[in-house]
Amino acid sequence: MEKGIFAGLKVIDCASFIAAPAAATVLSDFGADVIKIEPPGSGDPYRNLPLLPGYPHSEHNFAWMLESRNKKSLALDLTRPEAQAVLYKLAAEADVFITNMPPQVRTKLGITYDHLAHLNDRLIYASFTGYGEKGEEANKPGFDSNAYWARSGLMDLVRADEETTPARSVAGMGDHPCAMAFYGAIVTALFQRERTGKGAHVSTNLMANGIWANGIMAQAKLVGAKFSRRRPREQALNAVTNHYKCRDGRWIILSLLSEERQFPTLARCIGREDLVTDERFATKVGRHARSLELIKIFDEVFATRDLAEWRSILDGNGLVFGVIGILDDIPRDKQMIENEVLVPFENDTMLTVNSPIFIDGTKKVQPRKPPGIGEHSDEILRNAGYDEAAIQKLRASGAVA
Repeated sequence: MEKGIFAGLKVIDCASFIAAPAAATVLSDFGADVIKIEPPGSGDPYRNLPLLPGYPHSEHNFAWMLESRNKKSLALDLTRPEAQAVLYKLAAEADVFITNMPPQVRTKLGITYDHLAHLNDRLIYASFTGYGEKGEEANKPGFDSNAYWARSGLMDLVRADEETTPARSVAGMGDHPCAMAFYGAIVTALFQRERTGKGAHVSTNLMANGIWANGIMAQAKLVGAKFSRRRPREQALNAVTNHYKCRDGRWIILSLLSEERQFPTLARCIGREDLVTDERFATKVGRHARSLELIKIFDEVFATRDLAEWRSILDGNGLVFGVIGILDDIPRDKQMIENEVLVPFENDTMLTVNSPIFIDGTKKVQPRKPPGIGEHSDEILRNAGYDEAAIQKLRASGAVA
């Protein structure tokens, strides 16, 4: 399947910021033909994300490159009936229609499920919202920073303690997991269509995905569990599931859940075998009761070597640990490159982030650079059956750009 599992699947991406178009990107990675609908003029507002204060400076539009690779752009002014007619013509032949416009905006633009479903009973209509399709917040705009990260309790729970300022999320941190859930909803509906021959309306939202991500703690609260006081790193209850600063300022995190078996190995690797026989730390109960003492010992030990040294010492011993990665690590991460987590754009050495699904025996499409605003308008219209005179008429009216 050199062209991908979804070769021939026609997808309309009528969405922006970020989860919904990212789900369309995953479909495109597996060969789907994705048409990106953008307003004429400045195009999708998401193109301007890197221009906001605080974002990295680059000659490349890195946000657009990631979310819009492989797609073709059609610039339509959906406030105009002529443009809506073009969209209806495309939807009549499409397999999937993706939008994240609020319900009231969909109604205004004539792109609700009811507007499109009767045109094509095999259409999968996929809608994404901030807070769900029903209730008083259905039309409330939301980004992952507020509807996913903040609303779910995650923003509060990752604080070291109740006095620390709530932690900000990074760009797309909630959107990209949400995109995978949205992709899953679309693919599930496609599977159902294989059985029934009928399309469906599928949806998900930032709020639901945020609570799902925080599901363990949310479920604990739902059953009335009693929560312990939040403790800073230096006062953690378990020293072997804590993080430590190395000599070069980098951090490492231990995750030794099989503590009885792994603690002696850890002690040997760090040159502190005496800890195994030390009556304070010889048992799990003792280590937990004296976790503050053990944390201080580990702080002193890990501060004696650089992160790279600790990686080479700890690797290969069955110990579960991780590096607290920084952005500088990513471009040269050999494991990511060898596992195609990072892949080059077509005819280029520049890397991009691959979608995180892999199927043996199936090659994904090699990422193609994203389109300019309306770059493929004429091509898409011709393929939809419009002749040159009709295309020029649409352009003259401002419906297409």
